[in-house]
Amino acid sequence: MMELLKAALFGLVEGVTEWLPVSSTGHMILLNEFVRLDVSQDFWDMFLVVIQFGAILAVVLLYWKTIWPLGLYTHRKRTRVVWKREVLMLWVKTIVACIPAAVVGVLFDDWLDEHLYNWLVVSVMLIVVGIAFIIVEVKNKDMVPVTTELSDLSMKEALLIGMFQLIAAILPGTSRSGATIIGGLLIGVSRTVAAQFTFILAIPVMAGASLLKIVKYLHEGNSFSGTEVQIMAVGLIVAFLVSVVIIRFLMNYIRRHDFKVFGWYRIAIGALVILYFALLH
Repeated sequence: MMELLKAALFGLVEGVTEWLPVSSTGHMILLNEFVRLDVSQDFWDMFLVVIQFGAILAVVLLYWKTIWPLGLYTHRKRTRVVWKREVLMLWVKTIVACIPAAVVGVLFDDWLDEHLYNWLVVSVMLIVVGIAFIIVEVKNKDMVPVTTELSDLSMKEALLIGMFQLIAAILPGTSRSGATIIGGLLIGVSRTVAAQFTFILAIPVMAGASLLKIVKYLHEGNSFSGTEVQIMAVGLIVAFLVSVVIIRFLMNYIRRHDFKVFGWYRIAIGALVILYFALLH
């Protein structure tokens, strides 16, 4: 029961931090310093990524009409299934934006896990990206966005946002949503469109990362115990439910506010973590 409660806590943190630009992986790594699941290191490395799949399902639920490419067309009392051209183009842009991070993830996944997934890198990147958020928001205070509708996002803008996502794929603590939103703001995309594209961009990125982790976990000779299956299920369900609430909150929030508050939060928590480990060691 205690392990399931811990899994629920990790699911809660994942659901809150995956979509807010504060770094879900960073918070998960830091939480693991204080609340540890009684599982193997291999299972933890896999769980850290796969729990994000619960958050993906929240996007699928909330943006189903936006991402589903099939529709019904009725003419002279005859109905047929048709492809939605606008949705297909959105998926093409999404796939293009995913390519940089996908290539790095496949080639360097193990090296990144071994060398960069630690409290120091996470803390430094929390602070660096927090400062970046504040600078970008101050600089863009009076700027009028060029792209204000998701359908108007160009292929070039999608690829540039994907390049910013690459930074998050390499450096934990950066925040995937934080990097892509900053990227969007810098190239003239509105906060709302940047956030929406970030959500949709997460579907193939996180689904692919989750599948890759599970395949590697099983390929290395590991298997799931009954307790591990329960831990995974609880984490995914909680992450899904919390993500639904947080995505709705964030979309309402950014219609009236900027992201500076998240920048200050990142700086504060990054500094606190560095102070904690400095005193600990």
